[in-house]
Amino acid sequence: MRIGITSPVVTAVPGVHSPWERGAGIEELGAVAEAADRLGFHHLTCSEHVAVPADVAEQRGGTYWDPLATFGYLAARTRHIRFATQVLVLGYHHPLAVAKRYGTLDRISGGRLVLGLGVGSLEEEFQLLGAAFEGRGAVADDALAALRASLSRREPAHHGEHFDYAGFVVEPHAVQERVPLWIGGRTPRSLRRAVAHGDGWVPFGLPLDRLREMVGAASLPEGFEVVLSAGRPLDPSGDSDGTAKALRGVSEAGATLVSVSLAAESAGHYLEQLEALTRIADAVAAEEGAA
Repeated sequence: MRIGITSPVVTAVPGVHSPWERGAGIEELGAVAEAADRLGFHHLTCSEHVAVPADVAEQRGGTYWDPLATFGYLAARTRHIRFATQVLVLGYHHPLAVAKRYGTLDRISGGRLVLGLGVGSLEEEFQLLGAAFEGRGAVADDALAALRASLSRREPAHHGEHFDYAGFVVEPHAVQERVPLWIGGRTPRSLRRAVAHGDGWVPFGLPLDRLREMVGAASLPEGFEVVLSAGRPLDPSGDSDGTAKALRGVSEAGATLVSVSLAAESAGHYLEQLEALTRIADAVAAEEGAA
């Protein structure tokens, strides 16, 4: 069973983050990354918001570390774990800006980038950044096609409705021959977009029965990742049965990768939770293999 960690510290979503994270910083996050790397977890996440309206922050939280700076630091402290943007908002960036900045991250991390990408839903932030909110879906589709044509190429070219370029050098660029693109969303359209343009789907806010229905009805390409959240923060050391049940649930819903948030009382306790989660995940995987 492959499991990624929804990184602590880098966001502060009400009801999800633990109190210890409010006083934590890069050293605590670095220790978590090193432990997750050593234990063989698949990826760490970091989300993108530039500026969240104060009233919206009461529900979504207002803390969002910048993924590029965060992952650049963590790349120097780890060797194997991947770094998944979950998600970058396509409308906020020119595709070549993403190709250059995150291609550089892919280079310095030795090919460990996963680009999680989304259409975006926070209209006030679009307006603040001078990005078009109306028609953002069509812009996102063209941006995805542009990224697929441009990542990992020294001289990228794309000719689309919203982005049209050729004859430019982007150096450095990603070292992976095909950087994984995971598309976020919660609608059938987001899943179709992921199948058409990406390598995986990262849904949010959907019950397991609906996820099972959507995944079961889709014609997914070989190797396509379905990255499902295990739900509320898990407590592997305090509730091993509940943790195992949550992992089984998302696996049965069609997950090829599971993203997990962990409850903890301190940074040290978080590291203990990672160890306990590894043991439980191994046991669940063994059960599934024997079935």
